[in-house]
Amino acid sequence: MTPVIDFHLHPVVGDTYHPWVVEWMREVAGPDLEDRLRALADPGAFVAFLEASGVDRGVVLAEMSPITTGTISNEDVARFCRGRDRLIPFCSLNPYLIADPAAELERLAGEFAFRGIKLYPTYQLFYPNEAMLYPLYARAEALGLPVMVHTGSSVFRGSRLKYGDPLYLDDVAVDFPRLTILLVHGGRGFWYDRAFFLARLHPNVYLEIAGLPPRKLLVYYPELERLAGKVVFGSDWPGVPDIRGNLEAIRSLPLAPDTVAAILGGNAARILDRKGRPVGD
Repeated sequence: MTPVIDFHLHPVVGDTYHPWVVEWMREVAGPDLEDRLRALADPGAFVAFLEASGVDRGVVLAEMSPITTGTISNEDVARFCRGRDRLIPFCSLNPYLIADPAAELERLAGEFAFRGIKLYPTYQLFYPNEAMLYPLYARAEALGLPVMVHTGSSVFRGSRLKYGDPLYLDDVAVDFPRLTILLVHGGRGFWYDRAFFLARLHPNVYLEIAGLPPRKLLVYYPELERLAGKVVFGSDWPGVPDIRGNLEAIRSLPLAPDTVAAILGGNAARILDRKGRPVGD
């Protein structure tokens, strides 16, 4: 049976987010948000929450965006996921805070068993095709680690939307053809068409749909069925608090059962279960 995999989870450990982010989440998730987040700061409780939501495995994301959203350290994510097979840690490397991101990626993968990396251009303020990132991409490609890249809009204070255009990742996909790239949020807002086209064009590029309302997916991507093998589900929890509701909404779309299974976990499993092998191996 195809597993259900949530490729986009933000753990809440310590004083993770800036006040304006918490206020936005409170408006989305309701006034009892903080009580629920405190309860789910325990990894065991979080795993039970995922299971109750219908999720078999979840990608847990670090975030190093101190000027826009906040910080979830790589070490905190490693501790959160340690000893729990359902939780898959992805690190965050801010090129303005780390002198040698490529070496740090190799250290994190070796020492803490991180399975991938997420970059936040709109929050960390860089274009994803800048030369300073190429050693990082080369190391991720050599290690067979997927790279998630935030694309599209953001509502958070200090974000710069110009860095979220997925077109900049065309260079990366061409220059690193064995690197798995996930277009996080699928070009949300401005660039749905560009993200979809890039995922169709490049064998190593995937469309990740975290934070997008399921009922709008076929509006944003009218030919979604043609990309069945390249679409990856993520909830963006806790920004989207009802994971089970999102899963059921996707299951209710007029899509073939095999397409739904691929989106909700089959494609993600194929990415994660390469076990360090680059695209094409």
